[in-house]
This record gives sequence, C-alpha cells and structure tokens, in this order.
Amino acid sequence: MKRASTIPPFARIRKTARLAVKLLLGGFVLTFASVLALKWLPPPFTAFMVQEKLAALLGDGPDRTIHYDWVPFEGISPHVALAVVAAEDQKFPVHYGFDLESIQKALEDRDQGKRLRGASTITQQVAKNLFLWPGRSYVRKALEAYFTVLIELLWHKRRILEVYLNVAQMGDRVFGVGAAAAVHFNTTPDRLSPRQAALIAAVLPNPRRFSPAKPSPYVRRRAAWILKQMRQLGGADYLADL
Repeated sequence: MKRASTIPPFARIRKTARLAVKLLLGGFVLTFASVLALKWLPPPFTAFMVQEKLAALLGDGPDRTIHYDWVPFEGISPHVALAVVAAEDQKFPVHYGFDLESIQKALEDRDQGKRLRGASTITQQVAKNLFLWPGRSYVRKALEAYFTVLIELLWHKRRILEVYLNVAQMGDRVFGVGAAAAVHFNTTPDRLSPRQAALIAAVLPNPRRFSPAKPSPYVRRRAAWILKQMRQLGGADYLADL
C-alpha cells in the first residue's frame, strides 16, 4: 500500500515557486553577464551561425564553411555603417531599441489586410542574431524584447552598430562585413565603396537568396534607393555622434 505524501499542498506550491524564482534569477544573471561581456569581447559565434552550420552539415552541399571575420569599427568603411542604417533603421541614433512609430504602422497595415512588414530595429536584430532563433512566436518575441532592453542599457550605440556590422548575415553562410567584403568583392571592409556598401545592405532582408556580387534587378533597385537615402540622411555625418 502506497504511503500518502506528508507534504502539504501549500508547501509544495511554495517549494515550486522558490525553484521558479531561482531559475529566473539564474537566467537573469547568466544573460546579464553574457550581454555585459559582449560589450567588450567579439562574439566567437552567434545563434544564427550555429543554425547555419547545422543546416549545412545536414544538407548535401559541398561547402560547409561559415565565413566570419571580426573587424573593429575603425576598420569598416563608414559607407557600410550608413548604408545599413539607411536600409534597416534610420532612427537608430535616437531610439532606445524600439521604433514605436514603425511598430504602430506595421500593426495598422496588418489590420488593413496588407502584408506584415518588419519593424525590427538594429538593436533587436543584434539580440535575435546573437541569442535567439528565427520565428514569430510570442516566447521568442518576448526574449527578443528582453535582450534588446539589456543591450540598450549596457552598450553604447557605436558598439551596437559595430556588433551588427560583424554578425548580420550578408550572404549564404557569410556573416559580417569582413567576410562579405572578401567573399563578394575580394577587398577589405575599409575599402568598400558607397555602391558596394549599398549592395550589401540591399540583401539583408534575404541574404540566402540574394547576392551583392551578382545583384538581381530587385537588389540593384533597392541599392539605388539606399544610396539615395544615404545622401538624404546627410552622409557619414549622420552617425558622427555615435
């Protein structure tokens, strides 16, 4: 005959609650320490790189190399920094991680039956690339918001942009401007021209499908629009105060 549990129900609930609090505190300490360390250290890899590597290993393609070469901000052409801001997040210098106006517009478009467009800032994309996985679940979006807040609190804008330029996917298994400059244009990131920078920024929405080196008509049109936006923003001076 089984012995009945001698632990009162309330005690079990309290024990479970204490365990949940410990797990939450442990998760916070771990993530806080990770984000703080990356304020100074180059990321050795990102969550998206791991996913690409696993996909390559499971696929049939002969080339399984992940191209990633960290480059300090000073070694990157200012045209590239301006191009990605012009293409992805023009309010980057002034917002605090979230572009509320763009989010509101995206929600209005969805309510009107239009195609849902992205409203992620560069900071949100850094959070997603470093720590998370692709998808649109509420759990992932909540974690993205959490990491975005941490990054904005602990890093300065220049560091956020530096990390983005180094970890954003810019081609098939090509991550960061250092690798993109070498693979697509056979040059170094400090020598990229405004047009080359715009072509790299133009493929960011779908770097697996599009190539800066062999731009489709869509990529060329988007690159031309990005170059126009770069001029309207005022050139490299737009990011001078980061």
